[in-house]
Amino acid sequence: MTDSSSPTSGFHFPAEWEPQSAILLAWPHPGTDWADRLAGVEDTYIALVAAITRFQDAVVCVADENVQAYARARLASARVDMERVRFVEVPYDDTWLRDSGPITLRGPEGFRLLDFRFTGWGGKFEAGLDDRLVEALSEGGVFNDGKRQDIDFALEGGAIETDGEGTLLTTYRCLAERHPDASREELSRRLGGWLAQDRVLWLDHGYLEGDDTDAHIDTLARFAAADAIVYQACDDATDSHYDELQAMAKELAALRTRDGAPYRLFPLPWPEPVLDEGRRLAASYANFLIINGAVLMPAYGDPADAGAAAVLAEAFPGREIVPVPCRPLIWQNGSLHCITMQLPAGALA
Repeated sequence: MTDSSSPTSGFHFPAEWEPQSAILLAWPHPGTDWADRLAGVEDTYIALVAAITRFQDAVVCVADENVQAYARARLASARVDMERVRFVEVPYDDTWLRDSGPITLRGPEGFRLLDFRFTGWGGKFEAGLDDRLVEALSEGGVFNDGKRQDIDFALEGGAIETDGEGTLLTTYRCLAERHPDASREELSRRLGGWLAQDRVLWLDHGYLEGDDTDAHIDTLARFAAADAIVYQACDDATDSHYDELQAMAKELAALRTRDGAPYRLFPLPWPEPVLDEGRRLAASYANFLIINGAVLMPAYGDPADAGAAAVLAEAFPGREIVPVPCRPLIWQNGSLHCITMQLPAGALA
């Protein structure tokens, strides 16, 4: 079902740490931009699905039956728990489901699947199939009690963070690039209305070289609780990111919780630069994924990996920290959180 105008009052936008039914992702194949480096990225996907299925289900989008057969064989040979893997055949341009997948709200009578416009990050890449992904999944019966709400407004899931209590965290750079004629106040009002949020916190600083999302929040700063934020820090004064990430850290320190207290802040260590034919790649530890009972952490084969795991363990007490090798992902300028989308408990049919 599709609803283009229903208000979201009475709905709840769950925080990522709330109970989930599954993680949604799409398998890379030769028809995607991963074609040139498919072997390496497949290894990352196998490690990711193996990690997810230790704790909950994975819903894997596949382009056709051949891709499904191949993915099933690769996962099974890696001894992944296939009872927790569900394949869904659906067309897609690429595999960044954080930005093309559904943003799911829980309501009194079921779920609302918010289907914003996906424009390939402001028209940088072809996105026609990805823009229709939520509709295709909905029509395919993937969701339980889910009414799709088609919203004619460009927004990617990686651009927003919620604490599950009505506070949204985002970056002005990204939203202003998508909507240059909209004021900050108008953007706050519209985002708050659609996403059932009554506070929008904006960051004016923060970026990563190699990031083509125009500063998605999920590469920079993430809620760990309603009063806690984990963020990507930079302590190397010689690095080109230093001034901008230091300024972002000061912005975060100035933010206040709903109760007026400063947030508990958890700075993540800064990895060594990762270069690809001279191009700096966007390696961020802030691009972690919270699942039931665990936090999956992007690992880059860097000495800072261990320090990042320690910070996340402190920020998420009681959850297992599971490193996933993500160096192949940053070749396409994203990481672990970018290729996944969580489905809240009860949302999966």
